[in-house]
Amino acid sequence: MRKMRAAIIGTGNIGIDLLYKIQKSKFINCELFAGRSDSSRGIEIAKNLDIHTSIESINEIMKHPTNYDIVFDATNASAHKINAPLLAELDVFVIDLTPAKLGEFCIPVINGEECLKSKNINMITCGGQATIPIAYALSRAHDNISYIEMVSTIASKSAGIGTRDNIDEFTQTTSEALSFFSKVKNTKAIIILNPAEPPICMRSTVYAIIDKPNIDIIKEEVFSISKKIQEYVPGYKIILGPIYENGRVTTTIEVEGLGDYLPKYAGNLDIITCAAINMAESYAKTHTI
Repeated sequence: MRKMRAAIIGTGNIGIDLLYKIQKSKFINCELFAGRSDSSRGIEIAKNLDIHTSIESINEIMKHPTNYDIVFDATNASAHKINAPLLAELDVFVIDLTPAKLGEFCIPVINGEECLKSKNINMITCGGQATIPIAYALSRAHDNISYIEMVSTIASKSAGIGTRDNIDEFTQTTSEALSFFSKVKNTKAIIILNPAEPPICMRSTVYAIIDKPNIDIIKEEVFSISKKIQEYVPGYKIILGPIYENGRVTTTIEVEGLGDYLPKYAGNLDIITCAAINMAESYAKTHTI
């Protein structure tokens, strides 16, 4: 079986981290790293790794439509809305790491297998990858949840231009995905960029209002799903709860990154790229050539 051929669009933090992770993969090979600026840090890194680069972004893929099996879109939400219909014309598996929410919402630990049947999957947001599995676990334990809120705090240094430009899309897409997977209509998502020095690790908290919660059942569901996440995001861990106080169930997660590109405090970068690589490798394993 040959490695599947991948292209990365977007040369910022997420694109670079994907590139480093693909370099370690047994199932995927990066054939193209494309952006719009020849002076970008990402292009320079890719060239040093002897990866084919282009500053024509998606146009480079459209010139050679049969050269790639998987395309990672690490641009931004508005760019993906332009890219998606073009990529839909090709026989490629698209993994969207922007909050554009055009493809099927994907949380590998919840619906990864189902998503392999789609041509375009959306990895939601870093906060979504961290907290939606917890919300899903809570919904498995109880069907009487009236409200779920997530608050994700990340180091300011780990937030690139794409993240900063897409704050509104982040909160809206994460909230919609929380509702989609938990079946709870009333949800809210908040992201905080913390400028503290030294930079802090990503921490995300899930609050849920549940009538008469059974904490033992909730803990069983939450810790079970967190162990499954750790199989593809090793730095993921529950650091508080689940506990019940002040009328709500609280669970806090910390994510430490692998340090492939940015330092380990950038768990927000790591969780979404780890999830994307997990899906790409799963696709490669099930679509052998």
